[in-house]
Amino acid sequence: MTNDFSRGKVWQNIISQSIPLILAQLVQLLYNVVDRIYIGHLPGADSMALTGIGLSFPLTTLIAAFTCLFGTGGTPLFSIARGAGEERRAEKILGNTFSLLLGSSLMMFIFCYMFRRPILYLFGAGDASYAYADAYLRIYLFGTAFTMLSTGLNGFINAQGFPRTGMMTTLIGAALNLILDPVFIFGMEMGVAGAALATVLSQLVSCIWVLCFLTGKKVRLRIRRENLRVEGKLVREITALGMAGFIMQGTNCLVQIVCNITLKRYGGDLYVGIMTVINSVREILSLPVSGLTSGSQPVLGYNYGARRYDRVCQGIRFTAFLGIGYTCLAWLAVITCPRLLLSIFTEDAAMLEAGTAALKLYFFGFFFMAFQFSGQSAFTALGCSRRAIFFSLLRKAVIVAPLTLLLPGMGLGVDGVFWAEPISNCIGGLACFITMYLTLYRKLKRGTAESSQSSDA
Repeated sequence: MTNDFSRGKVWQNIISQSIPLILAQLVQLLYNVVDRIYIGHLPGADSMALTGIGLSFPLTTLIAAFTCLFGTGGTPLFSIARGAGEERRAEKILGNTFSLLLGSSLMMFIFCYMFRRPILYLFGAGDASYAYADAYLRIYLFGTAFTMLSTGLNGFINAQGFPRTGMMTTLIGAALNLILDPVFIFGMEMGVAGAALATVLSQLVSCIWVLCFLTGKKVRLRIRRENLRVEGKLVREITALGMAGFIMQGTNCLVQIVCNITLKRYGGDLYVGIMTVINSVREILSLPVSGLTSGSQPVLGYNYGARRYDRVCQGIRFTAFLGIGYTCLAWLAVITCPRLLLSIFTEDAAMLEAGTAALKLYFFGFFFMAFQFSGQSAFTALGCSRRAIFFSLLRKAVIVAPLTLLLPGMGLGVDGVFWAEPISNCIGGLACFITMYLTLYRKLKRGTAESSQSSDA
């Protein structure tokens, strides 16, 4: 069974892809968020345990960056080839992506495990916070291959019209994680190490699920041994298109490092822990718009490959309007109940008091994030890799990181770190969306008009 995204209403195709994907991403988010919730409520740990987890974020984000490089690079190419009826090419893309994910995961594990101590201290760890960060990472890193394969290959399940199966990839693993977390953390008194072990075992189960499905008979396009040998041309195409996601995650890693170092300098370990909680809230609130734009990519890519430019334009409009509406509601939620959102992750009075003001600053003008998501998604889905890469770099590397370093020294202190994000959302988001509209959307509209005139003739 394969789905033809050139039929039916575009918005219905996007929603049918997005809802299971959002649920899947929500469940995926539980892997880490539930860990943070339990860790934030560890008896006697105060805010230091969350600070330690926050210090490990850059390394876990770096792993996610390589997952995006090959996973989000291969999936749009796969969708375009499938829409154009080039099934053999699509299967080669799938096989090459698998090999790239597996090879890079082994290299990432060796590098991160061997050098985790100097890296964590470079990221701003102290002796107390390092103990928590190391206890988590030295176990978590053993699941690198599992998380990269399950996350990076799951898009190929969705792209073939099996969003519910894609949702089950993370649902099974997250359900197991929810069960194992309290058993290992509290029941076996493993603390932070127990959270990491629960995550690794859950990722292993998710990985097995994905590989069994993509090598089974239910899908038309599957992983085959003859396609595992990497081809230089395909690798270049995959990495070129996935470079946007890689840079976005890579610059997230850079920003996390800069934030941790700057917060450690101006506010101490407490504010590193606060940023850990704020990042967790951001991940939760940005998830629906991220899932919506990710779900739209197979639909946009398929219709682009089938030369249905009118439907591509409809899809871009729908995702943009719905994304902006949702992010406005999310911003309202932060304004009205910031303390409630923070209390999910911590009971520490000092963290709640200082974090309330920081959360409001960080989420100011949150709806601008939707412009970045929708513009970036359109560029990626249609193979415009250079523009996607540019705007990934612009928002994080060119705007956020420098502002994070500059604003605190201009009299704003720790508030300057939290102001950097909304400023970048506004400038970077609008620049990305306006460029997409002028250079891509209007070109598609002209292509639609020309096709209509040819049909009339």
